[in-house]
Amino acid sequence: MPSLKDLRNRIASVKATQKITKAMQMVAAAKLRRAQTAAESARPYAERMEQVLASLAGSIGPGAQAPALLAGTGREEVHLLIVCTAERGLCGGFNASIARLARESATSLMAQGKTVKILCIGKKGADLLRRQFERQIVEVVDLRGVRTLGFENADAIGRKLVALFQAGEFDVCTLFFSRFKTVISQIPTAQKLIPLALASDEKAAPQAVYEYEPDEEQILATLLPRNISVQVLRALLENAASEQGARMSAMDSASRNAGEMIKKQTMKYNRSRQAMITKELIEIISGAEAL
Repeated sequence: MPSLKDLRNRIASVKATQKITKAMQMVAAAKLRRAQTAAESARPYAERMEQVLASLAGSIGPGAQAPALLAGTGREEVHLLIVCTAERGLCGGFNASIARLARESATSLMAQGKTVKILCIGKKGADLLRRQFERQIVEVVDLRGVRTLGFENADAIGRKLVALFQAGEFDVCTLFFSRFKTVISQIPTAQKLIPLALASDEKAAPQAVYEYEPDEEQILATLLPRNISVQVLRALLENAASEQGARMSAMDSASRNAGEMIKKQTMKYNRSRQAMITKELIEIISGAEAL
């Protein structure tokens, strides 16, 4: 049975932890509003970019040759998985859910005899996947020094992906991230980046007919690389909002659990103290009666 001093130290330790979790919850709540606004602002642009590319792809004539970023290489042997996670932990199952989705996809592809390469954006994703897919991880992009995510960060990653594709390093590229829904709900998502996945109805029947100057091929050659950077930026912003929402929920749960533990330990401390006082009184009374 622990002594009173051990119980006091344990209660003090839990109280100190509770102060930390409450502070982290408040910080996450403050960051969540900005991150959520940025993520929601990026969605219309990214969705509209996809619609424009779908319209352009549907307008290409039968004899024209579509860019490789749209049509692909014609093979699906080498898959590059872009796994976007957080740089820090203490955010519940946020990182684990994205890594689980990427792990399932990689395992399925490898079972089909495909070659899998993994590029991790965020330290936690690399840590979770390294044990099983250490040989498949080709690079880890570290964004710990970036205070505010901007297009320049996503554009650097997008240019790297385009360069790898043009060098023949992979045939298919899939982006894994967590889409922000609410503070307590984040949806792990897999989005195909290369070749660009277009809805069949949009590609077959564009809603409007446009005349392009220059032609569709030249416009697509310019917009497709930019679209990759835009989609990466969207994934990073969605991840940032999801991370803060998950951390806020996790720290709130941790604070409540710490409060319950403090109550239990305090009750145990009071009972032990009362038992010791009662024992001492019995010893005093017994000694007095013996005299």
